[in-house]
Amino acid sequence: MADLKRTVLFDLHVGLGGKMVPFAGYEMPVQYPMGVMKEHLHTRAAAGLFDVSHMGQVLLSARSGRIEDAALALERLVPVDVLGLKEGRQRYAMFTNDAGGIRDDLMVANRGDHLFLVVNAACKDADFAHLQAHLTDCDLGMVSDRALLALQGPKAETALARLVPDVVDLAFMDVAIRQWDSAELWISRSGYTGEDGFEISVPEKFAKRLARTLLDMAEVELIGLGARDSLRLEAGMCLYGHDIDTATSPVEGNLTWAIQKVRRSGGAREGGFPGAARILGELRDGPSRRRVGLRPDGRAPMREGTEVFAGPEGGAPIGTITSGGFGPSIGGPMAMAYLPADMPEGSIVFGEVRGKRLPATIAPMPFQPTRYKR
Repeated sequence: MADLKRTVLFDLHVGLGGKMVPFAGYEMPVQYPMGVMKEHLHTRAAAGLFDVSHMGQVLLSARSGRIEDAALALERLVPVDVLGLKEGRQRYAMFTNDAGGIRDDLMVANRGDHLFLVVNAACKDADFAHLQAHLTDCDLGMVSDRALLALQGPKAETALARLVPDVVDLAFMDVAIRQWDSAELWISRSGYTGEDGFEISVPEKFAKRLARTLLDMAEVELIGLGARDSLRLEAGMCLYGHDIDTATSPVEGNLTWAIQKVRRSGGAREGGFPGAARILGELRDGPSRRRVGLRPDGRAPMREGTEVFAGPEGGAPIGTITSGGFGPSIGGPMAMAYLPADMPEGSIVFGEVRGKRLPATIAPMPFQPTRYKR
């Protein structure tokens, strides 16, 4: 792993027994001595602390100085309503390509005079180059001197409020800049687990101290990538490069909730983003396939790459599982798959596991109810 990057918290992870693995070009902790199952359940019951410093943080402002111009510029690359995003709020978005596929998914926050973007680690360099190439009327900066922590779970507010008391006033998808000690924290009330919680951008020189201060609290435990994956899967959230990619449209990916009416056919700013013809066409006519949830029978998980069939014998595959595993909170296996769009919830399909076809039911997502603070 000599050529892998390390976050500023690498020594903390190793010192606390983190098992380090390659992930998106970094050495990252997949689990700690507590183990993936207990880490998952601790996050659902109390508060889990995740190092997500490998993700990209980008500042975007219009050279005109107007936030409206920055928003309209970004709308040339994403199919969501950025102009309507109010100051102090953030929104889920995706970069699309000319074929209507997804280059990456991201979060966009309006911070008054500029936009703050958080993009996936594996895509961040390509995303930044994409922004530079197409937003020539904007100034862009990749933030290189900040760590990013996620504090997730029903006791996340209690923990963070000891350091920043007024985070209790933030609602889901609010963003704010607050002081802790002499550090400026960029805080959003959001995350990737389906739980209430926060993502906190902190200057690297304060990151270890902030992490240790939180870990000294009884509610908070460090959580690795293993539990992060099972938590997000229970919450029905996509993992880029697995559940969505450059060949998958937002409509196929069941992400139409993220495309506001103003960007759809008949809206005030209809289209104007890469791949608009395909995406608006699929919104109108429906896609041929769609991402769905599956609940396999029994206890055996159906993993990524498992082929799915309409019947217990014969026939060609009708789809493929893109994410799958065991859900500790739901007490059974769960998966996401792309299947024909006309198959209703409750339909029985069959995943081929080690040469045997096992039944699974098309089920609604999220598998575990979300608990955001609205």
